[in-house]
Amino acid sequence: MFEKFFATMVGSLLLGIGVNGFFIPNHLIDGGILGIALIIYYFFKFQTGLSMIVLSLPICILALLKEKAYFLSSIQGLLVSSLFIDLLAPLRDEFSVSSLTGALVGGIIIGIGVGLMLRHKTSTGGTDLLAKLISRRFSINLALTIIFIDGLIVLAGFTVLDVHHFLYSCLAIVTVGIITSLIEGY
Repeated sequence: MFEKFFATMVGSLLLGIGVNGFFIPNHLIDGGILGIALIIYYFFKFQTGLSMIVLSLPICILALLKEKAYFLSSIQGLLVSSLFIDLLAPLRDEFSVSSLTGALVGGIIIGIGVGLMLRHKTSTGGTDLLAKLISRRFSINLALTIIFIDGLIVLAGFTVLDVHHFLYSCLAIVTVGIITSLIEGY
């Protein structure tokens, strides 16, 4: 139980650092619920973490119906990661890196955070939880499932991104997916 809590805290902290330190300053998006929350942030300046909570509720209800134990871990991860994302918003002004560096470093940091959480049977809820359910149900590699779902979200983000930021966002989600897979152990 302590390991799961520790993984949730560290994973959420890494997610907050990756999003605020590298993705938002470079106008990049991730996939999944976080990607949708970033699109909403770029359009309306709504808090990213709070948007994640609201957007994740339907998926959490699905998880509650399918896998109650995983739901309980995921709701904790969702709330803690959303809190860290909003609390670490001041990091947006701390780093000045290129879009390439932002996509790679941010992708690695976020991938480590998400992978750590998934390895300890918790997640940020959202599409990570959906990907985990799909991966388990259809015996599909988790990284490929995350990349596919995240790719769809990034395509939707094309409405707020120019080609430059769109391509770097694609690089970021592939990086997140690969690192997540390596950390989780698949």
